[in-house]
Amino acid sequence: MAQRYVRVKTLENTIHYGLLQLNRTVTLLDAPPWLGGKELELELEGDQYELLAPCNPSKIVAVGKNYPLHAEEMGTPPPEEPLIFLKPPTTLNAHNKPIIYPKQSHRLDYEGELALVISDRIFRIAPEEARSKIWGYTIANDITARDLQQKDEQWTRAKGFDTFCPLGPWIVREISVGAILKTFVNDETDPRQSASIKEMVFSPEVLVSYISQIMTLLPGDVILTGTPSGIGALQVSDRIRVEIEGIGHLENYIILET
Repeated sequence: MAQRYVRVKTLENTIHYGLLQLNRTVTLLDAPPWLGGKELELELEGDQYELLAPCNPSKIVAVGKNYPLHAEEMGTPPPEEPLIFLKPPTTLNAHNKPIIYPKQSHRLDYEGELALVISDRIFRIAPEEARSKIWGYTIANDITARDLQQKDEQWTRAKGFDTFCPLGPWIVREISVGAILKTFVNDETDPRQSASIKEMVFSPEVLVSYISQIMTLLPGDVILTGTPSGIGALQVSDRIRVEIEGIGHLENYIILET
């Protein structure tokens, strides 16, 4: 099994990066792994930590309509160049944590996605350089208040609520170019979304290069690469599971804002 890099909080509320072992213990690192973190002679047992989102990015850059059939279900052709937007870091959420259904919205959608984690400070790099700047891969769910997206005619509010970016549960260094992404709701056996990541309009390398022409990407920054077709509405108490071959699964549930 590929090494799984995690970010955890201890019972003493200290935060560490680490390597998740098969027995659920975590071997701690002395720094984020993309900054050269080395293994310490310290381990946490499974009952000694809480799993957090696996990185703490300065920004989350997301990509819209990056699968042809999703663009079609949104009523548009695929974009001629990447369509990007930002989700604030305060949207970050962890595996098995609740997604808060805000009172302003009446339509909350899931959007399962492959996420990239950046390794270095980069600016204006070519696509052929970009592969070496992707440190690893994880799973994301770009939760969207669809009614607010349509009302506002732009995406900041609809995609920017706290808890609207579940990420994790860990990072792996490599995945297959043809890995399958699937999204399930509750106990359904048939996925709501199912597609190969090779169906993307713009590859991860192209996305990293394109975004770097606009803004400096920093170590630990996250790029969400777009969602396949099959998006749909969620209800309070629903559970959503996004699976990507070679990574694992990210699961969350919906609660109503109080």
